[in-house]
Amino acid sequence: MSAKKTAIILAGGEGKRAGGKMPKQFHELCGRPMIWWSMKAFHDSDPDTQLVLVLHPGFFDDWDIIWNNLPESDRFDYRLCCGGRDRCESVANGLMAEAAATGDLIAVHDAARPLVSSELISRCWQTAARSQTAVPAVPVTDSLRKLGADGSSQAVDRSQYVAVQTPQVFDAALLKEAYSKRKAGIVYTDDASVVEAFGHSITLCEGEPINIKVTNPADFIVAEALMMGVETQPSE
Repeated sequence: MSAKKTAIILAGGEGKRAGGKMPKQFHELCGRPMIWWSMKAFHDSDPDTQLVLVLHPGFFDDWDIIWNNLPESDRFDYRLCCGGRDRCESVANGLMAEAAATGDLIAVHDAARPLVSSELISRCWQTAARSQTAVPAVPVTDSLRKLGADGSSQAVDRSQYVAVQTPQVFDAALLKEAYSKRKAGIVYTDDASVVEAFGHSITLCEGEPINIKVTNPADFIVAEALMMGVETQPSE
């Protein structure tokens, strides 16, 4: 029997940094809301994957209208959960919605990475099935400098660093236990840092440069251009 797969899609924030009248999660890319692209990527990679959408509770009604206005062929099953006060709490809320048996896999993915490919998702599933963890990463191409307390800076060797992406995939029981034992007052930047703080090592796998995170207004322009370039537009 193959492992049960669950994908938690995080859209629990207010999405203000991207500007505009609507939260960035609902901003359209090639005619569909950004959230939808991330959900669709996991559904297309494996239709048996259980989808859990973590959304700011203030946006439930808006999302319900948006979802029901999509063509029926563009809708699929998912479970809706309330976002928390921060990313960690949002993930914890999503985890509460799922049972966790050892050997099952849970992916956590930022809805703000709508260009995630089926190939990357599959690679993360396969890596986590072997090693219990899978965190995609890409080389850093920009020059890096470390800021000092006095405002000075020092160049660092970028070959010693990678940029981490999502989806981050883990053995379900491992991820749930790590989150249940996370310490208050500590800022965890991603799920890998929660699992690592729990004492478990992290396995990196190859990420994709195209898997960008949409954060600022200009990122929408870049994301849409990339989508059109890889011909991922939905059928009407």
